[in-house]
Amino acid sequence: MTAPKADDTLDALIATLWNGPATDDVYAILDCARDPSIHRLIHQLALDYTCLFRGPIAPALDRSAPYLVHLYRNHRFTTELLRRGWGKSWGIFIRGGEAMEALRIHFRRFLRVKDEQGKRLFFRYYDPRVLRVFLPTCNAAELRYIFGRAGTLCAEREDAASLLCYREIGGQLVTEELPVTAAAEPGEP
Repeated sequence: MTAPKADDTLDALIATLWNGPATDDVYAILDCARDPSIHRLIHQLALDYTCLFRGPIAPALDRSAPYLVHLYRNHRFTTELLRRGWGKSWGIFIRGGEAMEALRIHFRRFLRVKDEQGKRLFFRYYDPRVLRVFLPTCNAAELRYIFGRAGTLCAEREDAASLLCYREIGGQLVTEELPVTAAAEPGEP
């Protein structure tokens, strides 16, 4: 069996992200600090996006800020984002939930947290490596607070072979692992 082609994996990933009800919107929270090309990609190709930071910010901070982006299944931005960023911890995905502005307000609440001494810290929950570790530690009240306006939060698995989709149901974290790597057909060279 040969390795799957990159386009087949991209097609499988897109199908996986949009596998919910037809009315579900798909968003991404992207971490522009991970790679300078993320900010350029958003500003050059994305249709609907907003910075999670409030008000006017310095250009250097804007280039490393988290952005909420509405993804469209058959749009060039979505294709480029997934082709270039999948497996590189560029951000997380949100399926379903509220409209973009409501999601921006909701997810802004998690940008700053306090440590045990009361010191305010910046919380990069939109890094898949952080989300995968953080969500399983949350109690029922914390899960309800985090998922309040979001339907499903998704992050690439560490090896990028699957999309991990998290939901809160009755105060419990439910995790579904959806493979995104297209398998090669038997007998393919």
